[in-house]
Amino acid sequence: MPLALVALVISAFGIGTTEFVVSGLLPEIANDMHVTLSTAGLLISGYAMGVVIGGPVVTALGIRMPRKAMLILLIVLFITGNLLAAVAPDYWLLMIGRVLAAICHGAFFGIGSVVAADLVDESKRSHAISLVFTGLTVANVVGSPLGTFVGQNLGWRSTFLMITGLGLISLIGIIALVPQQPVQEGASVRQELKVLALPQVWLAVGIAACSIGALFAAYTYIAPLLTEITGFSSGALTPLLMLFGTGLVIGNLLGGRFADRAQITTLLAFLGLLTVVLVVFTFTAHAKIPAAITLMFLGGAGFGTVPAFMTRAIDKAQGAPTLGSAIAASGANLGISVGAYLGGRTIDAGYGYTSPIWVGVGMAALGLAITALSAALDRRDKTTTVGALEPAAHSG
Repeated sequence: MPLALVALVISAFGIGTTEFVVSGLLPEIANDMHVTLSTAGLLISGYAMGVVIGGPVVTALGIRMPRKAMLILLIVLFITGNLLAAVAPDYWLLMIGRVLAAICHGAFFGIGSVVAADLVDESKRSHAISLVFTGLTVANVVGSPLGTFVGQNLGWRSTFLMITGLGLISLIGIIALVPQQPVQEGASVRQELKVLALPQVWLAVGIAACSIGALFAAYTYIAPLLTEITGFSSGALTPLLMLFGTGLVIGNLLGGRFADRAQITTLLAFLGLLTVVLVVFTFTAHAKIPAAITLMFLGGAGFGTVPAFMTRAIDKAQGAPTLGSAIAASGANLGISVGAYLGGRTIDAGYGYTSPIWVGVGMAALGLAITALSAALDRRDKTTTVGALEPAAHSG
């Protein structure tokens, strides 16, 4: 593995930690900031919207900058946002810090995926992208639980100071290890925005939103499901969520390996598996050991799609890979927001804590349909290309 990838993985770990850790610190933040728990919860929604909107905008505006310089700028933004969160005297400055960090998140995974893909041979691009996202998945297993532990024992501000330190390490790593990559020839905002007219890019975004949305429709409400339905104690949640995080890591790495061989087949396989696992989970949620096993498979099936849809967005962006990648990353976060919202509505409607899982089933099935449509367009384009070449061959 190129050392530059190590720097990207460390950065992804820090970014993933700051995204996920707030969920475990909401009571402490709400109490210290003198706001309600639901108001504190908006720190998660604000972060998500910062990723969805800020990522593509910043990526497009920085398209004429060298990618290494953009990564450095983004990590500086990440450090600034988390440092502001650590010292924020009031709720709204804390929110601003979260949004600044979120803007880094959206653009970093878009640019970082392209940088990672360019560091390796053509046949290993999906695997390289999966390694970057490994940092994000490991944050679920190690970073978020560690940050929650630090915040609960030393105060939530200590957690953001810890993450700021991770940002400084990431900055040093990127400066020292990531090679300079030339600015894409003819790059401009207008050229990048042409990606918005490409159907296959939007289909890749749809796959991203549906696959990750399906995963988080179920996962967002996993704590009450495991305690109220399965019967686990609240103390068992940390090891159970670490088990889920382990599934994320394994699925992400396997997805990267398989996607280098066949993108569409990988997407269909993991989305199909995700659909089945979600349906099974509605039954296994009522028994402890089967629920724990299913939870790990849920993480693996859900995140196994990530390297494939990220590589596909880069491939289909036709001269604008950075923005295509950033839009796909934002699509995944939009899917998280939609899945969590719809799952919450089913609970509010009185259908119980297993009802969000069925929202996930529907989103995964929609993802399968979008993937099939994208594959059909591939076949049509290939047929059109062959048909156009045959007359030229005969005339020669």
